Amino acid sequence: MEKIAGEITLSSEPGLTIRKWREEFGLSQHQLAEAMGVSHSVISDYESGRRKSPGAGVVKKLVEALIRLDREAGSPTISKYMPDAMNECILAMGEFRSGVPMDVFISTLNGTNLNTDKLPAKTVYGYTIVDSLKTIMLLGSNDYMKIYGWSTERALIFTDVHFGRSPMIAIRAHPLTPALVVYQKPEQVDPLAVKLARLEGIPLVTTELEVPAIVERLDRFKEGI
Repeated sequence: MEKIAGEITLSSEPGLTIRKWREEFGLSQHQLAEAMGVSHSVISDYESGRRKSPGAGVVKKLVEALIRLDREAGSPTISKYMPDAMNECILAMGEFRSGVPMDVFISTLNGTNLNTDKLPAKTVYGYTIVDSLKTIMLLGSNDYMKIYGWSTERALIFTDVHFGRSPMIAIRAHPLTPALVVYQKPEQVDPLAVKLARLEGIPLVTTELEVPAIVERLDRFKEGI
């Protein structure tokens, strides 16, 4: 956002710079104008130079609209400009030497399974700990493949969870499904998240352990302990 806003503000031809970024995000003037809450003619006038350079408030609204629309589309443009986004999202990751029974995995985390449906016995072969907010905000749909590591039969552990709706909605929308989902120290869990877990047929587990403790306990399985 700072990069785009700075480039528009410092440009000798801000209208052309606005057009460049609008086209880079694959948006029409009408789409951008609607997202900003202005008429199409406003965007057209800025890009053609008929209006003077936009003020800070207009630039802020424009950049926010670009980012918001891109995130709603799965962040295809944002991800191109943030190659380190994956590193920001994934806090820890590991593959197990052999499979760990689901009940053993949950008890290792002192976890509570909120999905009380009778589920088939599963085996967990790895884990990925992700920052839920950054994952949802920064990663595009194609990036989700990378958090599954070597196997989809793994636990996705989400930190910074407030109500737990968004992680389960993202999982529900993606073709790959993890063996189970863990919320680390959630503020509370929305019933919708539990309902989605039931629809997916996966455990939804909460744990009060801190991230370093989770990593320490799960890494023992990497060594076959």
